[in-house]
This record gives sequence, C-alpha cells and structure tokens, in this order.
Amino acid sequence: MCGRYTLMVEREVLEERFDARFADGFEPRYNMAPGQRLPVIANDDPKTFRRLEWGLVPSWAEDDSGGLINARAETIDEKPAFRDAYERRRCIVPADGFYEWVETEEGKRPYRVAFEDDRVFSLAGLWERWEPDEETTQAGLEAFGGGLDEAADDGSDGPLETFTIVTTEPNDLVADLHHRMAVILEPESEREWLTGDDPGEFLAPHPSDEMRAYPVSRAVNDPSVDEPSLVEPLETG
Repeated sequence: MCGRYTLMVEREVLEERFDARFADGFEPRYNMAPGQRLPVIANDDPKTFRRLEWGLVPSWAEDDSGGLINARAETIDEKPAFRDAYERRRCIVPADGFYEWVETEEGKRPYRVAFEDDRVFSLAGLWERWEPDEETTQAGLEAFGGGLDEAADDGSDGPLETFTIVTTEPNDLVADLHHRMAVILEPESEREWLTGDDPGEFLAPHPSDEMRAYPVSRAVNDPSVDEPSLVEPLETG
C-alpha cells in the first residue's frame, strides 16, 4: 500500500513542473498522511492544484467515514467504490518520495523510496465528490489520524472531495519492502492518464532504475510530525 509520502519542493517548482497553479500557498511537506487535505491535479481542471482529502469516499456512501486511501490497479474498473471514478474522475498526485514499513527484530522500520535525484513525479489517483443528505453531518476521517491543521474535518457540511492513490505490483526495489507500490506515471503519460479513454496501460510497476530506498526515523510514524529530519537517511547496524 501507499500510506505516507513526501513533497519537499517549493511551490514555484511544482507550478512549473506541472504547468498548473495553486489558488493558495504551499509549503514543503515531509509526512503527508491520510485524512489530510493535499494537493492534486484533477481531470476537470488540469491547470489548477486542488486540495482534496486523502481517503476516497464513494458518492453513494451513507456517510463520509472510512475513506479508502488506496485502490488496486487490477480491480479499479470493477470495484463499485472506484469504477465510476476510474471512468470519469482521475487525478495525479504530485510526490517526490513515499514511505514503506519493513518488519525487523526491533519492530517495523520505515523506509523512504524516491528517485536518486529526489525529482518530483506523479502518482496515479482517483477522486470523488460526496455530498451529505439533510440528516448527515460531516464526520471527517478521524480514523486516519491525519494531524496538522490540514486534517480532514474542516467543520463544513458541504460537498466533500476526496482522493485515493492507485497501487500495483512492486518493482524489484520495492518488492524487498512491501508487496504493493504506488503507480508512478511517466511525465509524458500524465495528461493521458487524466483524459484518455483507456489508461490501463499506465498502471504497470515503474522500473526501479534510478530509484533508491533507505531507512528513516520512526518519527515518521506520527502523522503530526512533519519536518526535514524525517527524510534523512538513518544509519542501521
């Protein structure tokens, strides 16, 4: 699965890389977690970074709890929670690394996976809009413990826009850490993922060439911790 990721670059770099603009500010992030409102580029407005909440809530859900943070590439065109979004509401999720956890004798050890040059890339995502009925109040995604002031529950009773990250089989590098990995899109495939009629060809594992994985501090386990020290390589012995 993909349960945490990083986006350490400045706003101007992101805007130039994706030819899209933020309506508000953006600061580098080192521990982006489920339940937080995070920047994505959705297919209905590819020139704008929108902040959606990580944890997809299907439009037909009875309430907004239990958002789905990942969608398996092999079944997104079949599962009721994702089928309609796959057809009509795709997005790209900018990132420059993601975390995976490995079982060790000392407990789970987090690793950061990134390109060797820490370049920004796109994760394939789906987005959805859920609207409460008159008897429903927005409960947020407290179950994910998002932390920070960008947590899911903003006190609004209006429509809730959420996203999920698509996962696939791991490449050779990630296979040593986990049995799934996020779908990384090639830059030339990003627009086709957003608007193409048959984007399934882009859901294969990204080659591990030019990628690295290294252990980091267990402080990343706490989603309220978001600081540069989280991405520093940790010496293990």
